[in-house]
Amino acid sequence: MRAKDVVVVLDCGSQYTQLIARRIRELKVYSEILPWDASLEEIRSKNPKGIIISGSPKSILLPGSPMISKELLELGIPVLGICYGMQLLSHILGGQVGRVGLAEYGRACIEIQGEGEGLFKGLPKQFNVWMSHGDTVVKLPPKARVLAKSEGGLIAAMAVEGKQIFGLQFHPEVVHTEHGVEILKNFVFDICQCEPSWNLGDWVDEQIKEIARTVGDGKVISAVSGGVDSTVAAVLTKRAIGDNLHCVFVNNGLLRLNEPEGVLSVYRDKLDLNVHYVDASDKFLAALKGITDPEEKRKAVGRTFIEVFEEEAEKFGDAQWLLQGTLYPDVIESGHKGKGASVIKTHHNVGGLPEKMKFKLLEPLKDLFKDEVRAIGAILGVPRSILRRHPFPGPGLSVRCLGEVTREKLDLLRRADAIFIEELDLAGFYEKVWQAFCVLLPVRSVGVMGDERTYGYTIALRAVESLDGMTADWTYLNRELLDKVARRICNEVHGINRVVLDVTSKPPATIEWE
Repeated sequence: MRAKDVVVVLDCGSQYTQLIARRIRELKVYSEILPWDASLEEIRSKNPKGIIISGSPKSILLPGSPMISKELLELGIPVLGICYGMQLLSHILGGQVGRVGLAEYGRACIEIQGEGEGLFKGLPKQFNVWMSHGDTVVKLPPKARVLAKSEGGLIAAMAVEGKQIFGLQFHPEVVHTEHGVEILKNFVFDICQCEPSWNLGDWVDEQIKEIARTVGDGKVISAVSGGVDSTVAAVLTKRAIGDNLHCVFVNNGLLRLNEPEGVLSVYRDKLDLNVHYVDASDKFLAALKGITDPEEKRKAVGRTFIEVFEEEAEKFGDAQWLLQGTLYPDVIESGHKGKGASVIKTHHNVGGLPEKMKFKLLEPLKDLFKDEVRAIGAILGVPRSILRRHPFPGPGLSVRCLGEVTREKLDLLRRADAIFIEELDLAGFYEKVWQAFCVLLPVRSVGVMGDERTYGYTIALRAVESLDGMTADWTYLNRELLDKVARRICNEVHGINRVVLDVTSKPPATIEWE
């Protein structure tokens, strides 16, 4: 849809780029991400009220690092550079960036210089921020002044006199920065003069019209899985094209306990979707046989997924489109959005597709975040039983069953996971965490049950808190709950005799183990 006010985020490869855009949208202002080397014409075509330049894992001191045109800074559009973005602005405008032997990573205290106007309007003189940089601005560009300094004496923020150009050495978008939201508000509303007009209800109406225009009289095959993303995408598309949407629910043998039956019931009885059920579990398990590498698992599931869909499409003759619930984080983690972004993992929605495919892709949610999709689902009347579900990986339990995937191991994992989720829900924890699940480890250890020696598998419990899945902290679960989960799993799932807890955040780990 065409938003009234737009803030463009130029992606230089930061892991937080998506988070910047999300924070702006939370202020009800539409934000759109473009790669750092987007042309001046493309940027201007968005008619942005403001531009934000993201951080980057690169160094401005090295050749080949992300760069922008100086002409961009002459358009009269307010510009905010964050971390690498500030160093980039300084470099372009004639300042100097270097290494002074004092890198700043993690929490740091900054002190505002002067009256604290502009970006820092209404904020205290000192507060904590989140730093992540080795390079620093050692000499300001002409006509620039220091807005804030870190406790180490380094320049933490700057502004260029006579131009609406600002730089922050820290990350206002992360929750660890105090008053980060206020800083972004000051930039978006006071400096860029945006209005809070981004409305998801309007987005739904516009997207329904756009899907109808794009598809026309064509037929669409929908890859529904029971998750939030594919379900919302299907309901949205059905509103646009009606009976020309054919939903296909594939039982790949990698789903959770009793999931196929529950999903079909919701789709047919509550959402009135035209769902075709395909049991392809044997085919998927055959494709995974002997594979232990996580990326190869994802690719094998992706390839088989497409094969099954192409076979199913023959039943509908002229189906032209494949609908997928791809989201913004899926795209960025697959390295497709923004030059310089590192590939963290191949997502089956975008990274596992063959180069030559019979279908054209329809991805109506690809510019949205998970919380926005849930809000849209509520607008469309998707049942809460679907909307409250935790994220589930496209390759299913294959990436939670470490090592080679077998029916026996999947059965153990399914039953253990069902116990964990049931107890979390009963204890009131399920909706308090972003994601929770079990992982079956390729480790067998000695145990004792009923005076008999056992040699069983190990289950790892994983529960994390997050706002968007880009970063996450492990969730503290009380001793009583953990004790009950561990005892139930060991007592009720024959073949598992040990339960451990994963207490690692993201980063350094990812949320999923594979």
